Amino acid sequence: MLKCLVAVLVGVGACMVLATATATAWADSAEDNYTAYCARCHGEDGHGDGPSVASLKATPQSFSNCAQMRKISDETMFKAIKEGGASIGLSGDMPNWNVDLSDDEIHDLVAFVQTFCKKK
Repeated sequence: MLKCLVAVLVGVGACMVLATATATAWADSAEDNYTAYCARCHGEDGHGDGPSVASLKATPQSFSNCAQMRKISDETMFKAIKEGGASIGLSGDMPNWNVDLSDDEIHDLVAFVQTFCKKK
C-alpha cells in the first residue's frame, strides 16, 4: 500500500513538473500579449490610436512619444499594467491585467512597449 502511494505521488509530481515546463514553453510573446491586451487602446504601433479610443474617457498613452516615455519608470509601467491606470493616478479606463498576465509577462511587456521609441 505504501509503495503504491509513493508511486502515485512521484507520478503526480512528475506530471506537475512537465505541465509547468510545457506551459512556460507555450507562453505568449510580449508582442502577442501587446496585440491581445494593449493594441485595441494604444494602437498597433503604440501611438495611442487603437480602435477602442472613441469609447474611452481619456486618451491612451502614446508609447512613441519618447520624451514622455523617458519620464515613466519601468516600475510605474509595471504597476499600471498589473494594477490598472487608477493605481498610478491615471484613468480607470486602463484595466488591471494581473489576472491575465504573470509578473514575468508584464516585465516583458514593459520592455516591449519601450521599443516603440526605438522604432523611429
